[in-house]
Amino acid sequence: RRQADFDNYRKRVERERSETYNRVVADVSLKLVGVIDNLKRALDSEASLEASESDEFRHFFHGVDLIYKQFNGILDSFGVKPIAVVGETFDPHIHEAVATEISDEYEPDTVIQEIRAGYQLGDKLIRPALVKVSTRG
Repeated sequence: RRQADFDNYRKRVERERSETYNRVVADVSLKLVGVIDNLKRALDSEASLEASESDEFRHFFHGVDLIYKQFNGILDSFGVKPIAVVGETFDPHIHEAVATEISDEYEPDTVIQEIRAGYQLGDKLIRPALVKVSTRG
């Protein structure tokens, strides 16, 4: 009986340790994805700039791109994955619809644009994806 109690205790402690680790990773990741969003906005704005910008400016944006990729690599190493959105059927458990648009190109209730990326840690949702969803015309 003591051996069974000890085994149950050991399993409970291991489960609690795993849950604590996942909670800490999710909390830290949630803070990092805000930084990643801002880096992505900076990189998206670079695409709209004219080609006449200086070489120093281009090198600066290349550095921002490297930082963006490094942050994504860190999240990936913790098991945090972005949620697939465009072309997927709207799922209120992982998507948050902030806009709709009449579309003949997509089936109704299909995600047609990602407004803000969402992330998951395994099966746990860290942050829902903000999306635009197609509707019937």
